[in-house]
Amino acid sequence: MELLFLGTSSGTPTRARNVSGLALLEDSGKGWYLIDCGEGTQHQVLRTPLTLHGLRAIFVTHVHGDHCYGLPGLLASAGMARRQEPLEIVAPAAIEGWVRATLRMSGTWLPYELHFHASETFTGWRNPQVRVEATALSHRVPSWGYTFTEARPDPRLNIDRLDRDGIPRGPLWGQLVRGYDVEHEGRPLRSDDYLIFDRPARRIVVGGDNDRPELLRDACRGAQLLVHEATYTRPVAEASRGDFGHSTAAQVAAFAQEAGVPNLVLTHFSARYQSSPGRGLSTEDIRAEAAASYQGRLFLAHDFLRLRIGKDGIAMTGDTAADGQATEPPAPEAPPADCPPPQGARP
Repeated sequence: MELLFLGTSSGTPTRARNVSGLALLEDSGKGWYLIDCGEGTQHQVLRTPLTLHGLRAIFVTHVHGDHCYGLPGLLASAGMARRQEPLEIVAPAAIEGWVRATLRMSGTWLPYELHFHASETFTGWRNPQVRVEATALSHRVPSWGYTFTEARPDPRLNIDRLDRDGIPRGPLWGQLVRGYDVEHEGRPLRSDDYLIFDRPARRIVVGGDNDRPELLRDACRGAQLLVHEATYTRPVAEASRGDFGHSTAAQVAAFAQEAGVPNLVLTHFSARYQSSPGRGLSTEDIRAEAAASYQGRLFLAHDFLRLRIGKDGIAMTGDTAADGQATEPPAPEAPPADCPPPQGARP
């Protein structure tokens, strides 16, 4: 399993960071999954080996623009690339109406079907490669985190059971070991019933915007990696004197340490944090705050960072499509772009 970060800024893009987008790649190298689709995500995809034909499903954490405004454009581009395969989209219910209205208003016809699943009633989704579950989080609007669990960790057939059930050797065995349910002599056969797994499944938890990391405690049981927003450091959050629905690096790090998650990736940094130390607030401030509470493997995401989670559960960085080190202009101190004032407040 591999992660490729397409956008790591919150609220607004910067010269070095686009807004939220994250790709999860299958081990097979053939398919991938998109978590959030902020404006410009399709441009980021063009700078990677990913293709819109290989996209299996999209998961949107919440309705704020930096997480979903890129969706209509990406879907339209997939259509212009002559995608034919139906596309699964798990997102808040309002997203479906907005996307379909946008496509209709712009006269955009897609040569493939969109299958929407509302996050509010989502009970899980799976294919032969991955199982996905959702967890409700705490933000200014309803927000969800998604848990991705490897569906078939190094599978091998349970030959004794196949022989006992009279399943003949041949194509049926091949389909079962690849994770497909089949039918034999009018009897349905579930792939999972005939597989043996030699190691624990890898599990990745990706949180949406969230000011209570502890809501992911159940999802993180047995997880090897947590990806969570750390929009601010504690001093900046306290100085804001507002409830903006985001977490600090200290909050997330303390939770990950208590939950025993061995790998932690922080992302979704406020535009006021620069990538280079010595120019005011820096992402190194975020790293230092998290490292004070977390003893596992800590990563700060940047655009095009690649992380591979090995079968041993250890996350390692891989090659990047770009270094994400472009120079950024100083960000304004107040009000932060990613934090609209509380409802009723004057700008």
